Amino acid sequence: MRNFDSTWKRSRRLNFSLSETGNELKKRAYAPGQHGQEKKKLSEYGRQLIEKQKLRDLYGVNEKQFVRLFRIASASNEITGSAFMVLLESRLDNIVYRLGFATTRKQARQLVNHGHILVNGKKIDIPSYILKVGDKIALREKSKDLAIVKAALESITTTPAYVKVDKEKKEGSFERLPERSELSQEINESLIVEYYNKRL
Repeated sequence: MRNFDSTWKRSRRLNFSLSETGNELKKRAYAPGQHGQEKKKLSEYGRQLIEKQKLRDLYGVNEKQFVRLFRIASASNEITGSAFMVLLESRLDNIVYRLGFATTRKQARQLVNHGHILVNGKKIDIPSYILKVGDKIALREKSKDLAIVKAALESITTTPAYVKVDKEKKEGSFERLPERSELSQEINESLIVEYYNKRL
């Protein structure tokens, strides 16, 4: 199941900024609740579970999708942890977010679900769709005047080097696969690999 708790509460519980801005942890960098400030020593399993949850919540995917991508990464010739994170980053909803068409991944998912996004000229309404290098992503003609898209594009200052966006045309492209160094440095993917290697 997808976690519908407040993003800020989940960020504090995981001690990890799910918005990637750090705003959730500025005032209270501890878990919510009366015992939130207590330091707990985690077991190895606990550390692996927390790391898995951080990555899952960051991209907003359910366990079934998460495991499916992990299996694909495991079967590749690349380092499993890095390949796994690159696959998550290559999801359509994530790239719509990275291009600046939405202010959050949740908002990007809604744009895709509601049929506002074209990939190479074809409507794709599956947020988990994995993009290939060179794919062109655009707003449908009738969706280009959406207020949320305009506001999102006006708020962005930079985009990752592996995507290219034309704000005026409201279209962009997936230029290349991201490198591990361009993805969250707060994730220890080796713990996630250990977690699933023992359980799958």
